[in-house]
Amino acid sequence: MEGSASPPDKPRSRPAAAVLCRGPVEPLVFLANFALVLQGPLTTQYLWHRFSADLGYNGTRHRGGCSNRSSDPTMQEVETLTSHWTLYMNVGGFLVGLFSSTLLGAWSDCVGRRPLLVLTSLGLLLQALVSVFVVQLQLHVGYFVLGRILCALLGDFSGLLAASFASVADVSSCHSRTFRMALLEAGIGVAGMLASLLGGHWLRAQGYANPFWLALALLIAMTLYAAFCFGETLKEPKSARLFTFHHHRSIVQLYVTPAPEKSRKHLALYSLAIFVVITVHFGAQDILTLYELSTPLCWDSKLIGYGSAAQHLPYLTSLLGLKLLQHCLVDAWVAEIGLAFNILGMVVFAFATITPLMFTGYGLLFLSLVTTPIIRAKLSKLVRETEQGALFSAVACVNGLAMLTASGIFNSLYPVTLNFMKGFPFLLGAGLLLIPAILIG
Repeated sequence: MEGSASPPDKPRSRPAAAVLCRGPVEPLVFLANFALVLQGPLTTQYLWHRFSADLGYNGTRHRGGCSNRSSDPTMQEVETLTSHWTLYMNVGGFLVGLFSSTLLGAWSDCVGRRPLLVLTSLGLLLQALVSVFVVQLQLHVGYFVLGRILCALLGDFSGLLAASFASVADVSSCHSRTFRMALLEAGIGVAGMLASLLGGHWLRAQGYANPFWLALALLIAMTLYAAFCFGETLKEPKSARLFTFHHHRSIVQLYVTPAPEKSRKHLALYSLAIFVVITVHFGAQDILTLYELSTPLCWDSKLIGYGSAAQHLPYLTSLLGLKLLQHCLVDAWVAEIGLAFNILGMVVFAFATITPLMFTGYGLLFLSLVTTPIIRAKLSKLVRETEQGALFSAVACVNGLAMLTASGIFNSLYPVTLNFMKGFPFLLGAGLLLIPAILIG
């Protein structure tokens, strides 16, 4: 790697010539999550209606109401197929993303954050383009898996988050880092909330195609912003080979190499804690739309939009709660309070058979997302400035493993529990959240 030290002027001069303005990273994360959340519930509903049409099933709704035939074998087959194809998309993307996001994240410690942001933006753009073709041309739903894999090859959303959080760590002090990371996550939530409200109403009015076209347009704008407007935050970017095991070794060394400024034990425990929290978060998110579509709730697209918006509201309420609670409590206690409300919300979801009870569960999650920015900030303070990209690519790896685990557990468990307790996966999630509560304590 020392042989590449001679051309550092080239990578330094290239960003300065290309950047039209020095914009922050937050708009990128906002646009990316807006596009993803706009597509997510719509993709699940599209799969549901495609399989319903293929199997000749239209019994979930009757004159605007809801049928109570939860034992209908055709309905259960539609639910199972939808759940399984969601699992295939997630597994395909996460297995590829585990390698690419870790490689690219550590690479960004050398070349800067912008190249990774541009690559991940292109990946999300390709995924949206494939989805547009599937919906417009009625292609086989297997192409959704292809789009997911193409996105993962270029870093996926987890790679985008790794670069974004590393960028925040580059420019924030230790004192302000927790709140800055919570602010970034709040932007994710606001984008998700607006996209959810828009997607549900738009689906009812005009069908599936136009929301996917909007997602595509937003991702084009996001890619252009990453390439020409984002202000590089790494102080001294330099050229470096991409395809080398050095980047993966730098991640492993975070956990195995002793250093006076970091504790390997704390790195491992905080990583395990965030793994469990993300597993439960995305596992519940994977099955919530399906849970709401089917009996006894049988929500339409409008209610699903409201539910998805309520699901993203904790990003904003958790930011406000974090700011207030930090005045009187240390971060660890704030994280414990957030986990307690998360557990309560999961228990309510497990027994929700009517719409008001579901929204009660969403309401109880109002502080559920204070935990992850606190853990990210604590992890960031345990490593050197030159290791932030490697750290957050390691967190992206943990994130990917958690999402893969979530899909494997929740999407596989949900069809199995339909006959005796549909809400059992939420109870499992509530039990799992006791693990990070104990670890942080």
